[in-house]
Formats: sequence, structure tokens, C-alpha cells
Amino acid sequence: MIDLRSDTVTKPTEAMRHVMLHAEVGDDVFGEDKTVHALEAKAAGMFGMDASVFCPTATMSNQLAIKLNTKPLDEIICDRTSHIYTYEVGGMAFHSGCMPRYVFGERGVFTANDVSANINPADVHKTITRLVSIENTCNRGGGKIFPMQNIKDIHAVCSENNLLMHLDGSRIFNALIETNEDAKDYGKYFDTITVCLSKGLGCPAGALLLCSKNKEAEARRLRKVFGGGMRQTGILAAAGIYALDHHRERLRKDHDHAKRIASTLMSCAYVSEILPVETNIVIFKLHETFAADIFIKHLASHDILAFTIGENWIRFVTHLDVTEVMTEHVCKILPKLNVHS
Repeated sequence: MIDLRSDTVTKPTEAMRHVMLHAEVGDDVFGEDKTVHALEAKAAGMFGMDASVFCPTATMSNQLAIKLNTKPLDEIICDRTSHIYTYEVGGMAFHSGCMPRYVFGERGVFTANDVSANINPADVHKTITRLVSIENTCNRGGGKIFPMQNIKDIHAVCSENNLLMHLDGSRIFNALIETNEDAKDYGKYFDTITVCLSKGLGCPAGALLLCSKNKEAEARRLRKVFGGGMRQTGILAAAGIYALDHHRERLRKDHDHAKRIASTLMSCAYVSEILPVETNIVIFKLHETFAADIFIKHLASHDILAFTIGENWIRFVTHLDVTEVMTEHVCKILPKLNVHS
């Protein structure tokens, strides 16, 4: 089966399983898991941040960041398609008592002018604009990379207005491998950063919240109250260390596979639109005369899994379990599909 539903479906490689099996572990809530310490230090150092906190999921990491950076009655500027708004079950309201102030960027990317135009004035009737959240890469934007120049410009506006910045970098390594930027550049501009280990990097679970040293203790306290205080987590942390050492460079293969599939889709009569492919996500729209649910069933009959994301849009995501042979099979099948019946 070729699973293109998400890059979260990957299974640990044999080499990753080996390091997990032999990981040194301890009670992480007591601060005794040396493998977790090593992963946290490694990730923080990569981004030039002072500290990091290992979390079970990127959603928890994002929600911890929001709680850490805001107070109830605050407002968060983010894109309308951003993960924290679209896919985290209203967590900013539930956990932090905050409101979203979403902007309509281009495939998830917005500008400093968008931020400036959405900062609330000092008014007793209004929430306090406190945080700007950026997602890189932008999932619903087809894996679009958020340009560094936009980030620098937004940071300047945030500095002028005493706003904090959070990066949902769940797929940040997909961006970094494509742009050849230094991860430390992100550490210069963001107060907190989420890094996910279980997507393109292929870990079975885990994410990291990167932050300043003076926020670390509070982040750990919040992780505990969120239910994220784990015990012998070195087993998962060992997978994270392995992934950071061995799975970043191979992300280029995922991007190549995604671009190959997109190129094939361009010649398919049932496709009306394809978002430009920059990384490992392919989002395309079927002509209105074609049915998305039937298309998904036809794919499944050829051992290809995918799903719709609304209004006849389909998403494919390539990852380390999608091989060259599998990509060839997908590209062979796509032009032959009859999505009418």
C-alpha cells in the first residue's frame, strides 16, 4: 500500500528501532532521562535557542507556546489556514483564553503589512494583540515555504509593537533543506519554535518546543498540566536524535517525488488546478464534474491512499516510506483513472 495521506504515517526504520531499543532512559519528569536531555540540547543548539522541552506532539508544543506567550483576553495573529487555527480544536481558546485574528495570506504566507493592519488599538472593548504565529512550511498552502524576508519584516513590526512571535515549524526541515538557510536564523526572530519529529523526519512520536532559558521552567510546568509529563521518554528521544542526524538530508527525495507526481497530474484531464509544489505536499483540485470521493476510491483500488481536504481538493504527501518505485506506480496510475464512475 502506498500511503500518501500524510507524512505522519511513517514507521521507524530498522536503524531507528535499533537506537530506540538500546536507548539510555530515566524518569523525565524528575529530569533524569539523559537521552531526552541530549535531544533537547541538540535541537536548541541547532536553532541557536537557549532551551527546549520534549513534547509528545507538535500540537501540544504549539499550545504550550501559545499559553507561554499570552494571557487570557489576548489575540493571536495567524493565517486563516494555519494549523493552530484550523486543526488544533480551538485550543487557543480552550487552553489559553485567546482569540485568533486571522489574516488571508497567499497559501499561508502573509506580510508585515498584514500584521500592522491587524494590531488592535488600546481600547477597553478590544482584545490585546499579543502574539504572531507563522507556520513554515504551510500545510494548507501545499507545503509553501514562508520566505525569510517576510519573517524579518514581520519581526520588525513585532518589535515596534511589543508583540511576541511563534513559529509552528512542524515541517521546518522541509523548508531548510530546500532553501539552504541556517536554522539559527530562525532562532534570531522567534520567541518560541515548534519542531516536529514525527512528520518528514520519520519518528514514531515527539516534538520539541524551543524557547529562551527563562521560559523553560514555566514551559515544563505547563507541559505537566497539559498531561505531557512523560517518564522513560529516552526511547522516543533516541529516535529524534537519530532522525536529526540521518533523516534531514533525505527530505530532498520527498520533494523530488512530490514534484514528479505534480508534473504527472498536470497532464490529467480531471485536474483543474494544482498548487505550486515546493516541498513534499501536493494539493490539487478536481474539475467540478468529477467526484472527489470516487477519485479516492479509485486510488485505493490501486493501493494508493489519500484523502480530500474539502471542495474537491485532494492532498498527497510524500515521505520516507514512499519509495522511487512507489512514485513510479503513482505516476503510472494517475493518468489512467476514470473518476466519473
